[in-house]
Amino acid sequence: MADTRAFQDEVGRWAAGDTGGDTARELAVELGLRTAVLLEGPSDFAAVETLAAARGRDLAAEGVCVVSMGGAMSVARYAELLGPPGLDLRLTGLCDEREQGYYERGLRRAGAPDRDFFVCVADLEDELIRTLGPAVVEEIIRVEGDLRPWQTFLSQPAQHGRPRHQQLRRFLGTKKGRKIRYGTLLVEALAPDRVPAPLEDLLGSL
Repeated sequence: MADTRAFQDEVGRWAAGDTGGDTARELAVELGLRTAVLLEGPSDFAAVETLAAARGRDLAAEGVCVVSMGGAMSVARYAELLGPPGLDLRLTGLCDEREQGYYERGLRRAGAPDRDFFVCVADLEDELIRTLGPAVVEEIIRVEGDLRPWQTFLSQPAQHGRPRHQQLRRFLGTKKGRKIRYGTLLVEALAPDRVPAPLEDLLGSL
């Protein structure tokens, strides 16, 4: 029995031009996919999957596949492959405000509506930090054993005088894999009724 991971991997190879997409088409049919959630990277992927699991949602069973595109500039390619010109799945997802234009143009070229994409002002990490509050995020950093790196980071001249939430957002991106790990941890720390609007609206649309 195929799973969504196999489909995700196959779509990545298809987007890179390594395959012609036949296997992806077969997997989409076998899985009964109807919707693809396009996300910029793996930290967003981790956050969406974590929230879905916390809500008791089995996205794969609902015909939904979450796809990490490896960057906002890939949206036109993924929309072409997964949207009306390709697999004809409904497309939805998250985008950052500064990259909204890339999404609008890419989706327009693919004949897919952009109304189903939900916009984060800076990015999803920033939305999560603002919702939780810096003190809660710093406590998560302490519990995770990252207090010393965090204190070292704060001592850098470039961080002096910056707002705390901006420092936290930058810190999460300073080590490979940290954004992915904290994408899960920050979502797990959310109160059920305190989920950032873009993330709440995305899950509610599925």
